[in-house]
Amino acid sequence: MEQARGFFKKILELIKKPELRILPGQLAFFLVLSLVPLVALVGTLASFLSIPNGAIREVLVDVAPKEVTEIIINVISGQGMEISFNMIVFLTIAFILASNGTHSMIITSNEIYKIEPNSILKRRFKAILMGFILVMLFFFLLLIPIWGDIILQIISTAVNNTTMDIIYSLFKLVQYPIILTILYFGIKTIYIIAPDKKIESITATKGAIFTTIGWILSSEIYSIYIERFSNYDLFYGSISNVVILLLWVYILSYIFVLGMILNAGNYKESEEKKIQLKKEKEERERLLAETKALTKVKNDEN
Repeated sequence: MEQARGFFKKILELIKKPELRILPGQLAFFLVLSLVPLVALVGTLASFLSIPNGAIREVLVDVAPKEVTEIIINVISGQGMEISFNMIVFLTIAFILASNGTHSMIITSNEIYKIEPNSILKRRFKAILMGFILVMLFFFLLLIPIWGDIILQIISTAVNNTTMDIIYSLFKLVQYPIILTILYFGIKTIYIIAPDKKIESITATKGAIFTTIGWILSSEIYSIYIERFSNYDLFYGSISNVVILLLWVYILSYIFVLGMILNAGNYKESEEKKIQLKKEKEERERLLAETKALTKVKNDEN
């Protein structure tokens, strides 16, 4: 209980940092710009494997507000493309555009960790790599329900209905934890590779857990708020869904930056601990050397 109280107190202190007044908005802006090409990439890959929009909607409903889900589904619906030169050009351009969001993550992480940035070419290459990781992350999240249904259909031909009901219940029970686990490792990977400096995996664990849980909880709360309390239609009319998308991305960006600041604090503590241990080791070695020298002098005198 005391640890939980201390953790939340630390979060409240981090919220007061000036970085959280600027960086989440900057990150959200570029993420929104890169969202359409990123979603288009996922939609193209899904169309190649004949993944229906219903399966995509099923995954999105668990992690995004209904209005945001509708926007994304509308984008994906137009992505049925044949393999051709035009498709290759489209994928290339989409990756470059989507990398604007991940490039903003790199810049944000460098600001938080107080790291001197690498050259623009290195950052761009890493941004494209991170964009690829995001696409693969979303893609595997989409495949879990599909593969699960296929496996369940195969099993259903070999077992009776009672056993099948138990297996189906178990699958639904573990499906959500599997999605959370994949999301956690995807976020942690981005946290580790985003800064232009080697970051130890252990220092990114707390931030990744905080961001994973924060994204899920904030999306659920935001969905309930939109469904029951908000009246965006009265103020924004036909663009209300876009406004909802913008606010949702900003909330996710805020939590992402907060998790990164949490990691940066852990990284700083880890580095300070290493320096302290190094000083202690050097001090022990110095004392040992002095002891040996004194012992040698005494032996020579004798």
